[in-house]
Amino acid sequence: MAPARHCHIRTEQLPTGCDQPIGFTQGIPLGSTRRQFLLTASALVLAAALADLGLPGGAQAQSVAEAELMQPGPLGEVSMGDAKAPVTIIEYASMTCPHCAHFAINTFPTLKEKYIDTGKVRFIFREFPFDPVAAGAFMLARCAGNDKFFAVVDLLFHTQREWAVEKPLQPLLKTVKQAGFTEESFKACLANQKMLDGVEWVRNRGAEKFKVDSTPTFFINGQIQKGALSFEDMEKLIQPLLKT
Repeated sequence: MAPARHCHIRTEQLPTGCDQPIGFTQGIPLGSTRRQFLLTASALVLAAALADLGLPGGAQAQSVAEAELMQPGPLGEVSMGDAKAPVTIIEYASMTCPHCAHFAINTFPTLKEKYIDTGKVRFIFREFPFDPVAAGAFMLARCAGNDKFFAVVDLLFHTQREWAVEKPLQPLLKTVKQAGFTEESFKACLANQKMLDGVEWVRNRGAEKFKVDSTPTFFINGQIQKGALSFEDMEKLIQPLLKT
């Protein structure tokens, strides 16, 4: 299995062009941002300003307790596939991570067609934003509602290069208007403190409890796999679990 590429925190800028990671040392405590955090210019530089207030890192765990891993966050779980499927895949992703976008665009459609739609895999998607812009993108997907959540996530990943930029608000608004947002609903969503707190809870728990330190990170029946796996590599991990 070839090493998979993944994104780590880049404190000096938004992680819109991650290099091959060399190590994770710091995180961004999104709780430091408050109402309308994404609507102010200062919010867009929080990644640098808060770099010294990191989340704990730690050694990589090979597997985690299933009961703890399956606990949903305060906003509820968003998933695809049969709840009784023999294989459960949980992905922790950041909306501004290009390797997450690569997986979403190049691997996920085949995974969905072959394993999720056929009842063999349940897929759960969880928020692990690296920066306020990624957090805002997740909030918009949540505000769209569970029935549109994955469609908005897919739209945002396909257009990531357009809105994950230095001045993201207008291109982000332009993008989500395609999903039915108005300027009013866009601003209301990004000012929703409960929504931000819910996204933050998932991210913090992933970092502290399950040692997630890069994206994408997958848990396949509790076994951790890091990086944007190809479909072929993911299939090699899924197939033995279907035979047990």
